[in-house]
Amino acid sequence: MSAVRMRPDEADVDAPLVSRLIAAQFPRWAGLPVRRLASSGTENAMFRLGDDMVVRLPRYPGAVEDVAHEQRWLPRLGPRLPVATPLPLAQGAPGEGFAWPWSVYRWLDGRNPVAGAVERPELLAAGLGAFVAALRGIAARGGPRNHRGVPLAERDAPTREALAQLEGRIDTDAVTALWEEALRTPGRTAEPVWAHGDLSPGNVLVEDGELTAVIDFGGVGVGDPAVDLIPAWNLLPASARGTFREAVGADDAEWARGRGWALSISLIQLPYYWETNPPLAENSRHVIKEILAEARL
Repeated sequence: MSAVRMRPDEADVDAPLVSRLIAAQFPRWAGLPVRRLASSGTENAMFRLGDDMVVRLPRYPGAVEDVAHEQRWLPRLGPRLPVATPLPLAQGAPGEGFAWPWSVYRWLDGRNPVAGAVERPELLAAGLGAFVAALRGIAARGGPRNHRGVPLAERDAPTREALAQLEGRIDTDAVTALWEEALRTPGRTAEPVWAHGDLSPGNVLVEDGELTAVIDFGGVGVGDPAVDLIPAWNLLPASARGTFREAVGADDAEWARGRGWALSISLIQLPYYWETNPPLAENSRHVIKEILAEARL
């Protein structure tokens, strides 16, 4: 999946390019084997470097700012969180025909859980809830704005555009009604707090069913943290959602906004990645199905 072009402005990246960049800028790592990692991620291409490192390169211009963002904030946030997070080891500069900055991180063991086949869901739900609660508890003063920590109304136009594109593919009447219900939910009145912003299955690592790491902090920032409730629908089964909600401490309004975020993200992703990113499209269909099923209870 990781080599499939999803946007017209994507850069061409491959293992030989990464080897040249490493040799030119970090000669102490020259000669280490480089191999591309399969991923459904849309923002970055990842390459295993030796046994202990991973190289992460932006795939298109919109992901370039995330390099400096992670380099700045991960060292401050990571040590305060209950699971492992990427540790930046170096920041690379443009070169060898690659136009943007890039990063080297330590390697984190684990695998991505699969929605619909989660091992020990209660354990994972508790771990995800503890992560979200810990991130929210970090002092937010001076933190950057989370572009997803905004009122759901700001997502209305792109969500309705996606619904129009999905006419005939999903039950758009039922889903539109759920989206409009989410828009009526009261907004957050408390102070903004930290939120990861993209807790998708591809950004979660587990071992033996237990959460061991969270990756991709390119969107981390301060705002309404309801977006971090999306694992309740994009990953966890219905039976474990209560455990996750209790660990986070979400009230009814926040839970409804989180469900709205899960729905909006999936609706926008589905037509965009229908052909180019089957795993992401399949997870989007899973979310829509789960939210529809929940509404019928």
